[in-house]
Amino acid sequence: MLEIRHMETLSAIRDAGSLQEAAERLHVTQSALSHQLRDLEVRLKTPLLNRKTRPARLTTAGLRIVALADAVLPQVKTTERELQRLAAGRTGRLHLAIDCHSCFQWLMPALDAFRHEWPDVELDLSAAFSFAPLPALVRGDLDVVITSDPQALEGVEYLPLFRYELVLALAAANPLSQYKYIEPEQLADQVLITYPVERQRLDVFTTFLDPADVEPAAIRKAELTPVIVQLVVSQRGVAALPNWALTEYQQHKGLRVSHLGAKGIWRTLYAALRTEDVQADYIQGFVTQARDICFKTLEGIKAVRGSPTQGQSAS
Repeated sequence: MLEIRHMETLSAIRDAGSLQEAAERLHVTQSALSHQLRDLEVRLKTPLLNRKTRPARLTTAGLRIVALADAVLPQVKTTERELQRLAAGRTGRLHLAIDCHSCFQWLMPALDAFRHEWPDVELDLSAAFSFAPLPALVRGDLDVVITSDPQALEGVEYLPLFRYELVLALAAANPLSQYKYIEPEQLADQVLITYPVERQRLDVFTTFLDPADVEPAAIRKAELTPVIVQLVVSQRGVAALPNWALTEYQQHKGLRVSHLGAKGIWRTLYAALRTEDVQADYIQGFVTQARDICFKTLEGIKAVRGSPTQGQSAS
């Protein structure tokens, strides 16, 4: 069977023009090189070197192996270099999906900064709104999932990025705007505007309305945060959104923000990773970069206890 060393031997003979010089290039004795060559000829049952010529020349069979070597050896060397960089933590694959519509606000700057610091890492981003991202992470289709809905899955770990409050956006003209916090029952006659996500993946239902067995009067869906805000301001409904996603709109005179419940609803955003990837340098680099960007650019978020933060200190 052909091996890498056989292809390297025949390539060296072709390039050097003699067995002696080829042996020197391969750092072996001429006797060892001749023995390796004869052993291969016995295996393949065909001569690879015409020893009657001076200097000896490769046969047609030998030239076929050299042609294969010219195609294969560069790929082998490239892969070896990539594996060395991978072992050093400088390269890899980061296929990422977000399970949060409003996350684009901070994630894109974080990815730009990561790409600058880790140029050898293959980077790809997709929205996880139309498929189940965590099973895709387990299968190996994805490498990181940004989510606020952790599930106990074997081989998956969750690194916390930050905590945020889920708040209610409503029009200033809405009678509910006079309340500092809203109880679930007060939304029974309201139109609830949500992102186009399954009900079981929306925190306003799973942590607020469903436990109280309350159903809104109607549900309206919108893809983008600015569109949701405009619908709220125009009194088309109310919307539960992360507090930091509403920061840039809070100066709008037609918009008000209330807490959900007397204690508020606080959620944690995580980076979900496969256990075997958690300690990879570039993975840790991404998580650090994401936290750094978040605490520098987002208002109203808090650090998870025991989780390092960068930039702005959290209250």
